[in-house]
Amino acid sequence: MSQEKRKPRTVDVLPSDGGWGWVIVAGCFMVTICTRAVTRCISIFFVEFQMHFGHDYSGTAWIHSLVDCTTMLCAPLGSFIGNRFSCRVAVILGGLLASTGLVLSSFATSLEFLYLSLGVLTGVGFALSYTPAISMVGAYFSERKALAFGIAMSGSGIGTFILAPVVQLLIDYYSWRGALLILGGFVSNLCVCGALLRPIVLKEDEDEACPLARDSECGFKAPTEKEALQTKMDSERCSSSSSSSSSCSVSSLSCFQSLQEYSFLLMPDFLVLAGSFLFLANGCSLPFVYLVPYALDVGVSHHQAAFLMSILGIVDIIGNITFGWLTDRRWLKRHRKLCYMFALGMEGLCCLFIPLLRTFALLVPFSVLYGYFDGAYVALIPVVTSDVVGTSQLSSALGVAYFLHAIPYLLSPPIGGWLVDTTGSYTATFFLSGFSLIASSLLLFTAAVVRRCHQRQPRHGGANGAQAAPTGDPCCKSEPADFYSPKNKDMMITNTPATTS
Repeated sequence: MSQEKRKPRTVDVLPSDGGWGWVIVAGCFMVTICTRAVTRCISIFFVEFQMHFGHDYSGTAWIHSLVDCTTMLCAPLGSFIGNRFSCRVAVILGGLLASTGLVLSSFATSLEFLYLSLGVLTGVGFALSYTPAISMVGAYFSERKALAFGIAMSGSGIGTFILAPVVQLLIDYYSWRGALLILGGFVSNLCVCGALLRPIVLKEDEDEACPLARDSECGFKAPTEKEALQTKMDSERCSSSSSSSSSCSVSSLSCFQSLQEYSFLLMPDFLVLAGSFLFLANGCSLPFVYLVPYALDVGVSHHQAAFLMSILGIVDIIGNITFGWLTDRRWLKRHRKLCYMFALGMEGLCCLFIPLLRTFALLVPFSVLYGYFDGAYVALIPVVTSDVVGTSQLSSALGVAYFLHAIPYLLSPPIGGWLVDTTGSYTATFFLSGFSLIASSLLLFTAAVVRRCHQRQPRHGGANGAQAAPTGDPCCKSEPADFYSPKNKDMMITNTPATTS
């Protein structure tokens, strides 16, 4: 009876790659507009806040850094609520909190008030909405996953393109207070987006007795006969004792599920990816915070500076969709991580050249290139993470991944502002951004080279002339797949050694 009550109401066997999935994509698209695009547009308020409250660059930059930091720091909370209740509940609750924070910010009387209302309260609301919405896309799509993520996350680009000039006009007509009040009403649309997120449970989550292993390149596949038999025996043993001990079916199972949700933390591939996220987060937020102030400093008008953000946003969409579509092609699907590294490296190079660009005409190409590669890597973050940990653990893994963004997001804008205050120039700030992004790419590239060398070395034979286990195509039936390798990351089940007859 207890098992019957715990079953979810909506159960789909496999991702349909269509149907209601496209409604989920549309909902996630709007969520990214209301969260990431609005966060980017907060930089347009930078000069207004600085002039009104009379603070320096470093003190004012704490507002933007707190929004980003809180959004990422509370990402695991969003994953937790989404897993325990539903993504719908998480997004609706996040919309209420974020809208309330923006409305309260319009009545701010000090910069410290904005730290709490705009930085913390709005950031928590964004956190509860962002990660669950993204994970829902991964649950509904398999073969066209990269394209679906690209379309969904292009909302940050198109939102920036539309909102940047609109926010500047709102500031001109209604002051920054009126602009924040209107943004608060706009962000309340997160509640509508959350209502569209119909819950879904994949077969490997619903049927714990015989879960499906999912390979990022081959799709879904069943476990081997021995593995299925062992898990069936474990399930029957637990069921047979349920009448005398309810802890076997409830407490132990719950504990096991909780451990399963974060078992990816022991994967070497995920640990390397997590390290790269730290460098990435340290560099990616600085251009969005300081592009408008830098443009104003070199003599660009306010509307032209806002237009630079619009260009960056619209090209961001092209990067989202084109990289998503390309990396879904069969000939490029195996090289998703390499494409991700390339996008990070090129974005870092763009930042290194910014101090040489001192006119609006020269800053336009920067916005085009930076926006394109920013959209490319943003669309590939959930795809690469899913390739490493699997679909069933994507929500928890994204929560951890975005959590790792928190501290760099908190510290990098004030550090960048301190560098501007100290040196009187933006050069050191953009160099910090560029080198951090390049370091993120190089860390992944170095790990990939080391792994490739490690895989090739045993092929020459060991002391006994034994040949290493094959490391070729996991889709090839002639080669046995490693049950505990990252390629079969959804099958993290501990089995006792089977006896042979």
